[in-house]
Amino acid sequence: MTEPSPRALPVRVRRHADGIAMDDLFRSAPGPERPHDDTDRTREDARRDHDDTARTRAAAGHPLADGGAPSRRHPPADAGLAERPGPAAPGWLAVLTGTAALGSAAALLWRARPLRTAHVLPWEWAALAGLGVLAVVCFGGLTRGRTGSAWVLSLFGRYRGSVRRTGLVWISPFVLRRRVDVRLRHWRSEPLAAVDAEGSALRVVVLVVWSVRDTARALYAVDDHLGYLREQVEAATARVLSRLPADAFQGGAPTLRDAEAVGDALTRLLAAECRPVGVAVFSAQPTRIEYAPEVAAAMHRRQLAVLDARHRESVLTGVIDAVDDTVTRLTSRGLVDLDDFERQALVKDLTVAFYTRRGDLARPNEE
Repeated sequence: MTEPSPRALPVRVRRHADGIAMDDLFRSAPGPERPHDDTDRTREDARRDHDDTARTRAAAGHPLADGGAPSRRHPPADAGLAERPGPAAPGWLAVLTGTAALGSAAALLWRARPLRTAHVLPWEWAALAGLGVLAVVCFGGLTRGRTGSAWVLSLFGRYRGSVRRTGLVWISPFVLRRRVDVRLRHWRSEPLAAVDAEGSALRVVVLVVWSVRDTARALYAVDDHLGYLREQVEAATARVLSRLPADAFQGGAPTLRDAEAVGDALTRLLAAECRPVGVAVFSAQPTRIEYAPEVAAAMHRRQLAVLDARHRESVLTGVIDAVDDTVTRLTSRGLVDLDDFERQALVKDLTVAFYTRRGDLARPNEE
Protein backbone atom coordinates (compact mmCIF):
# COMPACT_ATOMS: atom_id res chain seq x y z
CA MET A 1 0.00 0.00 0.00
CA THR A 2 1.49 3.35 -1.04
CA GLU A 3 0.80 6.77 0.34
CA PRO A 4 -1.10 9.15 -1.99
CA SER A 5 0.76 11.99 -3.61
CA PRO A 6 0.37 15.52 -2.21
CA ARG A 7 -1.93 16.39 -5.13
CA ALA A 8 -4.15 13.36 -4.60
CA LEU A 9 -7.75 13.89 -3.57
CA PRO A 10 -9.56 11.23 -1.48
CA VAL A 11 -12.66 9.79 -3.05
CA ARG A 12 -15.11 7.54 -1.24
CA VAL A 13 -16.55 4.89 -3.52
CA ARG A 14 -19.94 3.48 -2.52
CA ARG A 15 -21.96 0.60 -3.89
CA HIS A 16 -25.64 1.27 -4.65
CA ALA A 17 -27.57 3.64 -2.42
CA ASP A 18 -26.95 1.75 0.77
CA GLY A 19 -23.75 3.61 1.61
CA ILE A 20 -21.43 0.61 1.84
CA ALA A 21 -17.89 1.93 1.74
CA MET A 22 -15.96 -0.35 -0.61
CA ASP A 23 -12.53 1.27 -0.62
CA ASP A 24 -10.70 4.56 -0.44
CA LEU A 25 -9.28 5.33 -3.84
CA PHE A 26 -7.23 8.28 -4.98
CA ARG A 27 -7.28 10.26 -8.14
CA SER A 28 -4.99 12.94 -9.47
CA ALA A 29 -5.74 16.61 -9.34
CA PRO A 30 -8.16 17.95 -11.98
CA GLY A 31 -6.67 17.85 -15.43
CA PRO A 32 -7.88 17.59 -19.00
CA GLU A 33 -11.13 15.69 -19.15
CA ARG A 34 -11.19 12.40 -20.97
CA PRO A 35 -14.23 11.28 -22.95
CA HIS A 36 -16.48 8.84 -21.08
CA ASP A 37 -17.30 5.64 -22.88
CA ASP A 38 -20.67 3.95 -23.02
CA THR A 39 -19.78 1.62 -20.13
CA ASP A 40 -19.17 4.56 -17.79
CA ARG A 41 -22.43 6.19 -18.79
CA THR A 42 -24.32 2.93 -18.32
CA ARG A 43 -22.89 2.42 -14.83
CA GLU A 44 -23.63 6.03 -13.90
CA ASP A 45 -27.22 5.73 -15.12
CA ALA A 46 -27.71 2.47 -13.22
CA ARG A 47 -26.31 4.00 -10.03
CA ARG A 48 -28.54 7.07 -10.44
CA ASP A 49 -31.63 4.90 -10.97
CA HIS A 50 -30.76 2.83 -7.90
CA ASP A 51 -30.32 5.98 -5.79
CA ASP A 52 -33.68 7.31 -6.97
CA THR A 53 -35.34 3.98 -6.10
CA ALA A 54 -33.81 3.97 -2.63
CA ARG A 55 -34.90 7.56 -1.95
CA THR A 56 -38.41 6.80 -3.17
CA ARG A 57 -38.56 3.71 -0.95
CA ALA A 58 -37.36 5.70 2.05
CA ALA A 59 -39.84 8.52 1.41
CA ALA A 60 -42.67 5.98 1.22
CA GLY A 61 -41.75 4.59 4.62
CA HIS A 62 -40.61 1.18 3.41
CA PRO A 63 -39.80 -1.05 6.42
CA LEU A 64 -36.41 -2.01 4.92
CA ALA A 65 -35.37 1.47 3.78
CA ASP A 66 -33.21 1.90 6.90
CA GLY A 67 -31.41 -1.41 6.42
CA GLY A 68 -33.01 -3.16 9.34
CA ALA A 69 -33.32 -0.24 11.79
CA PRO A 70 -30.16 -0.94 13.78
CA SER A 71 -31.02 -0.64 17.45
CA ARG A 72 -27.65 -1.84 18.78
CA ARG A 73 -24.04 -0.87 18.31
CA HIS A 74 -21.94 -2.58 15.67
CA PRO A 75 -18.67 -4.29 16.71
CA PRO A 76 -15.90 -1.72 17.27
CA ALA A 77 -12.82 -1.78 15.06
CA ASP A 78 -9.35 -1.91 16.60
CA ALA A 79 -7.79 1.38 15.58
CA GLY A 80 -4.28 0.08 16.28
CA LEU A 81 -4.70 -2.94 14.01
CA ALA A 82 -4.71 -2.03 10.33
CA GLU A 83 -2.98 -3.37 7.26
CA ARG A 84 0.34 -1.77 6.35
CA PRO A 85 3.14 -2.70 3.93
CA GLY A 86 5.49 -5.33 5.30
CA PRO A 87 9.27 -5.59 4.84
CA ALA A 88 10.03 -7.26 1.53
CA ALA A 89 12.50 -6.97 -1.35
CA PRO A 90 12.55 -8.04 -5.00
CA GLY A 91 13.55 -11.65 -5.41
CA TRP A 92 16.16 -10.96 -8.06
CA LEU A 93 18.06 -8.76 -5.60
CA ALA A 94 18.15 -11.59 -3.03
CA VAL A 95 19.32 -14.07 -5.67
CA LEU A 96 22.05 -11.70 -6.82
CA THR A 97 23.20 -11.05 -3.24
CA GLY A 98 23.18 -14.75 -2.34
CA THR A 99 25.10 -15.67 -5.46
CA ALA A 100 27.67 -12.99 -4.75
CA ALA A 101 28.05 -14.28 -1.17
CA LEU A 102 28.62 -17.83 -2.39
CA GLY A 103 31.13 -16.64 -4.97
CA SER A 104 33.00 -14.61 -2.37
CA ALA A 105 33.06 -17.59 0.01
CA ALA A 106 34.41 -19.85 -2.73
CA ALA A 107 37.14 -17.34 -3.59
CA LEU A 108 38.09 -17.02 0.07
CA LEU A 109 38.30 -20.77 0.44
CA TRP A 110 40.51 -21.00 -2.62
CA ARG A 111 42.80 -18.35 -1.20
CA ALA A 112 42.98 -19.79 2.34
CA ARG A 113 43.20 -23.48 1.31
CA PRO A 114 42.33 -24.81 4.79
CA LEU A 115 42.90 -28.43 3.75
CA ARG A 116 46.53 -27.83 2.66
CA THR A 117 47.68 -25.50 5.32
CA ALA A 118 46.93 -25.27 9.01
CA HIS A 119 47.63 -21.57 9.21
CA VAL A 120 44.21 -20.00 8.54
CA LEU A 121 43.65 -16.57 10.00
CA PRO A 122 40.68 -16.04 12.37
CA TRP A 123 39.21 -13.27 10.24
CA GLU A 124 39.06 -15.67 7.31
CA TRP A 125 36.95 -18.12 9.31
CA ALA A 126 34.70 -15.25 10.45
CA ALA A 127 34.33 -14.02 6.86
CA LEU A 128 33.43 -17.52 5.65
CA ALA A 129 30.80 -17.88 8.40
CA GLY A 130 29.33 -14.46 7.63
CA LEU A 131 29.14 -15.16 3.89
CA GLY A 132 27.51 -18.52 4.55
CA VAL A 133 24.89 -16.98 6.84
CA LEU A 134 24.22 -14.25 4.26
CA ALA A 135 23.70 -16.83 1.50
CA VAL A 136 21.35 -18.88 3.68
CA VAL A 137 19.30 -15.81 4.59
CA CYS A 138 19.10 -14.65 0.96
CA PHE A 139 18.01 -17.99 -0.47
CA GLY A 140 15.95 -19.02 2.57
CA GLY A 141 13.74 -15.91 2.34
CA LEU A 142 12.81 -16.41 -1.31
CA THR A 143 9.10 -17.06 -1.90
CA ARG A 144 6.51 -16.66 -4.62
CA GLY A 145 3.87 -13.95 -4.47
CA ARG A 146 0.64 -14.90 -6.18
CA THR A 147 -1.92 -12.64 -7.77
CA GLY A 148 -4.98 -12.44 -5.54
CA SER A 149 -3.19 -13.37 -2.33
CA ALA A 150 -1.09 -11.63 0.29
CA TRP A 151 1.48 -12.64 2.89
CA VAL A 152 0.76 -11.54 6.47
CA LEU A 153 3.95 -11.28 8.54
CA SER A 154 4.30 -11.57 12.30
CA LEU A 155 7.26 -11.77 14.67
CA PHE A 156 6.91 -13.06 18.23
CA GLY A 157 3.12 -12.66 17.96
CA ARG A 158 3.29 -9.06 16.76
CA TYR A 159 1.95 -7.97 13.39
CA ARG A 160 4.78 -6.75 11.15
CA GLY A 161 2.94 -5.94 7.90
CA SER A 162 1.45 -7.45 4.76
CA VAL A 163 3.10 -8.13 1.40
CA ARG A 164 0.96 -8.00 -1.74
CA ARG A 165 3.83 -8.31 -4.24
CA THR A 166 3.62 -10.86 -7.05
CA GLY A 167 6.38 -12.94 -8.59
CA LEU A 168 9.65 -13.78 -6.89
CA VAL A 169 9.82 -11.95 -3.54
CA TRP A 170 12.26 -12.02 -0.65
CA ILE A 171 10.83 -11.94 2.87
CA SER A 172 12.90 -12.30 5.98
CA PRO A 173 13.03 -15.98 7.00
CA PHE A 174 12.89 -14.96 10.67
CA VAL A 175 9.24 -13.82 10.47
CA LEU A 176 6.15 -16.05 10.41
CA ARG A 177 4.31 -15.93 7.07
CA ARG A 178 0.62 -16.67 6.55
CA ARG A 179 -1.06 -16.50 3.16
CA VAL A 180 -4.48 -14.81 2.86
CA ASP A 181 -6.75 -14.92 -0.19
CA VAL A 182 -7.76 -11.36 -1.15
CA ARG A 183 -9.65 -12.18 -4.35
CA LEU A 184 -13.31 -11.37 -4.89
CA ARG A 185 -15.19 -14.39 -3.62
CA HIS A 186 -18.78 -15.54 -3.38
CA TRP A 187 -20.45 -17.86 -0.91
CA ARG A 188 -23.86 -19.50 -1.21
CA SER A 189 -25.42 -20.47 2.08
CA GLU A 190 -27.33 -23.59 2.90
CA PRO A 191 -31.08 -23.11 3.46
CA LEU A 192 -31.27 -20.89 6.54
CA ALA A 193 -34.16 -21.00 8.99
CA ALA A 194 -36.01 -17.71 9.55
CA VAL A 195 -39.46 -16.35 10.28
CA ASP A 196 -41.33 -13.49 8.64
CA ALA A 197 -43.25 -10.69 10.34
CA GLU A 198 -46.28 -12.96 10.78
CA GLY A 199 -44.26 -15.76 12.42
CA SER A 200 -44.36 -18.11 9.43
CA ALA A 201 -41.32 -20.39 9.18
CA LEU A 202 -39.15 -19.77 6.10
CA ARG A 203 -36.16 -21.32 4.36
CA VAL A 204 -33.79 -18.81 2.75
CA VAL A 205 -30.71 -19.22 0.55
CA VAL A 206 -28.39 -16.19 0.42
CA LEU A 207 -25.59 -15.46 -2.06
CA VAL A 208 -22.84 -13.21 -0.64
CA VAL A 209 -20.11 -11.51 -2.71
CA TRP A 210 -17.20 -10.47 -0.50
CA SER A 211 -13.45 -10.12 -0.24
CA VAL A 212 -10.77 -9.55 2.39
CA ARG A 213 -10.03 -5.84 2.46
CA ASP A 214 -7.75 -5.62 5.51
CA THR A 215 -5.57 -8.71 5.90
CA ALA A 216 -4.37 -7.75 9.39
CA ARG A 217 -7.87 -7.52 10.85
CA ALA A 218 -9.05 -10.60 8.95
CA LEU A 219 -6.37 -12.70 10.68
CA TYR A 220 -5.98 -11.11 14.10
CA ALA A 221 -9.29 -9.33 14.85
CA VAL A 222 -11.29 -12.58 14.74
CA ASP A 223 -10.47 -16.24 15.06
CA ASP A 224 -11.92 -17.24 11.66
CA HIS A 225 -13.14 -14.48 9.35
CA LEU A 226 -14.95 -16.93 7.04
CA GLY A 227 -16.81 -18.51 9.94
CA TYR A 228 -17.59 -15.04 11.28
CA LEU A 229 -19.06 -14.06 7.91
CA ARG A 230 -21.26 -17.15 7.80
CA GLU A 231 -22.61 -16.55 11.28
CA GLN A 232 -23.33 -12.90 10.49
CA VAL A 233 -25.18 -13.90 7.30
CA GLU A 234 -27.47 -16.14 9.33
CA ALA A 235 -28.06 -13.47 11.98
CA ALA A 236 -28.65 -10.66 9.45
CA THR A 237 -31.03 -12.83 7.41
CA ALA A 238 -33.14 -13.63 10.46
CA ARG A 239 -33.16 -9.98 11.47
CA VAL A 240 -34.14 -8.52 8.08
CA LEU A 241 -36.72 -11.13 7.12
CA SER A 242 -38.58 -10.71 10.41
CA ARG A 243 -39.59 -7.16 9.44
CA LEU A 244 -41.91 -8.07 6.54
CA PRO A 245 -44.40 -10.82 5.73
CA ALA A 246 -43.53 -13.31 3.03
CA ASP A 247 -46.81 -12.62 1.20
CA ALA A 248 -49.44 -9.92 1.49
CA PHE A 249 -52.71 -11.85 1.40
CA GLN A 250 -54.66 -8.67 2.16
CA GLY A 251 -53.79 -5.55 0.20
CA GLY A 252 -50.58 -4.53 -1.57
CA ALA A 253 -48.28 -3.99 1.43
CA PRO A 254 -44.50 -4.51 1.04
CA THR A 255 -43.42 -8.15 1.26
CA LEU A 256 -40.26 -10.22 1.13
CA ARG A 257 -40.91 -10.79 -2.59
CA ASP A 258 -39.21 -7.44 -3.19
CA ALA A 259 -35.79 -9.01 -3.74
CA GLU A 260 -34.04 -5.69 -4.35
CA ALA A 261 -35.15 -4.12 -1.06
CA VAL A 262 -34.33 -7.27 0.92
CA GLY A 263 -30.92 -7.54 -0.77
CA ASP A 264 -30.08 -3.90 -0.07
CA ALA A 265 -31.00 -4.23 3.59
CA LEU A 266 -28.95 -7.42 3.95
CA THR A 267 -25.96 -5.83 2.23
CA ARG A 268 -25.99 -2.75 4.45
CA LEU A 269 -26.31 -4.76 7.64
CA LEU A 270 -23.63 -7.31 6.72
CA ALA A 271 -21.20 -4.63 5.54
CA ALA A 272 -21.48 -2.81 8.86
CA GLU A 273 -21.02 -6.02 10.87
CA CYS A 274 -18.04 -7.33 8.86
CA ARG A 275 -16.12 -4.08 8.34
CA PRO A 276 -14.37 -4.24 11.77
CA VAL A 277 -12.84 -7.64 10.88
CA GLY A 278 -11.44 -6.50 7.54
CA VAL A 279 -14.10 -8.13 5.33
CA ALA A 280 -15.84 -6.06 2.65
CA VAL A 281 -19.32 -7.25 1.66
CA PHE A 282 -20.34 -5.99 -1.77
CA SER A 283 -23.62 -7.84 -2.25
CA ALA A 284 -25.89 -10.09 -0.19
CA GLN A 285 -28.87 -11.27 -2.19
CA PRO A 286 -31.46 -13.91 -1.28
CA THR A 287 -31.70 -16.36 -4.18
CA ARG A 288 -34.63 -18.33 -2.79
CA ILE A 289 -37.25 -17.56 -0.15
CA GLU A 290 -39.78 -20.28 0.49
CA TYR A 291 -41.96 -21.54 3.30
CA ALA A 292 -40.66 -24.29 5.55
CA PRO A 293 -42.02 -27.77 4.75
CA GLU A 294 -44.16 -27.85 7.89
CA VAL A 295 -46.17 -24.77 6.83
CA ALA A 296 -45.79 -24.89 3.04
CA ALA A 297 -49.02 -26.85 2.46
CA ALA A 298 -51.11 -24.56 4.69
CA MET A 299 -49.69 -21.43 3.04
CA HIS A 300 -50.32 -22.90 -0.40
CA ARG A 301 -53.97 -23.46 0.46
CA ARG A 302 -54.16 -19.92 1.80
CA GLN A 303 -52.70 -18.53 -1.41
CA LEU A 304 -55.16 -20.52 -3.49
CA ALA A 305 -58.04 -19.27 -1.35
CA VAL A 306 -56.93 -15.65 -1.77
CA LEU A 307 -56.51 -16.07 -5.53
CA ASP A 308 -59.96 -17.69 -5.79
CA ALA A 309 -61.54 -14.88 -3.75
CA ARG A 310 -59.90 -12.25 -5.94
CA HIS A 311 -61.08 -14.06 -9.07
CA ARG A 312 -64.62 -14.30 -7.80
CA GLU A 313 -64.59 -10.64 -6.82
CA SER A 314 -63.36 -9.56 -10.25
CA VAL A 315 -65.96 -11.75 -12.00
CA LEU A 316 -68.76 -10.44 -9.79
CA THR A 317 -67.68 -6.84 -10.38
CA GLY A 318 -67.72 -7.41 -14.14
CA VAL A 319 -71.14 -9.04 -14.00
CA ILE A 320 -72.62 -6.20 -11.92
CA ASP A 321 -71.19 -3.60 -14.32
CA ALA A 322 -72.62 -5.49 -17.31
CA VAL A 323 -76.07 -5.80 -15.69
CA ASP A 324 -76.11 -2.12 -14.73
CA ASP A 325 -75.10 -1.09 -18.25
CA THR A 326 -77.77 -3.35 -19.82
CA VAL A 327 -80.59 -2.14 -17.57
CA THR A 328 -79.56 1.51 -18.01
CA ARG A 329 -79.58 1.23 -21.81
CA LEU A 330 -82.95 -0.51 -21.88
CA THR A 331 -84.63 2.07 -19.69
CA SER A 332 -82.90 5.16 -21.13
CA ARG A 333 -83.87 4.30 -24.69
CA GLY A 334 -87.49 3.62 -23.74
CA LEU A 335 -87.41 -0.01 -24.83
CA VAL A 336 -89.00 -1.17 -21.57
CA ASP A 337 -90.98 0.50 -18.81
CA LEU A 338 -90.24 -1.23 -15.50
CA ASP A 339 -91.46 -0.71 -11.99
CA ASP A 340 -89.35 -1.58 -8.96
CA PHE A 341 -90.49 -5.18 -8.79
CA GLU A 342 -89.89 -5.81 -12.49
CA ARG A 343 -86.49 -4.07 -12.33
CA GLN A 344 -85.39 -6.30 -9.44
CA ALA A 345 -86.54 -9.41 -11.31
CA LEU A 346 -84.71 -8.32 -14.49
CA VAL A 347 -81.54 -7.55 -12.56
CA LYS A 348 -81.71 -10.96 -10.87
CA ASP A 349 -82.22 -12.85 -14.14
CA LEU A 350 -79.45 -10.95 -15.95
CA THR A 351 -77.04 -11.46 -13.04
CA VAL A 352 -77.62 -15.21 -13.02
CA ALA A 353 -77.27 -15.41 -16.81
CA PHE A 354 -74.08 -13.33 -17.02
CA TYR A 355 -72.46 -15.04 -14.03
CA THR A 356 -73.25 -18.50 -15.44
CA ARG A 357 -71.84 -17.45 -18.81
CA ARG A 358 -68.65 -16.16 -17.21
CA GLY A 359 -68.26 -19.44 -15.33
CA ASP A 360 -68.72 -21.49 -18.51
CA LEU A 361 -66.06 -19.42 -20.29
CA ALA A 362 -63.56 -19.65 -17.41
CA ARG A 363 -63.95 -23.41 -16.77
CA PRO A 364 -62.01 -24.63 -19.86
CA ASN A 365 -59.06 -22.38 -18.96
CA GLU A 366 -59.00 -23.72 -15.40
CA GLU A 367 -58.97 -27.31 -16.65
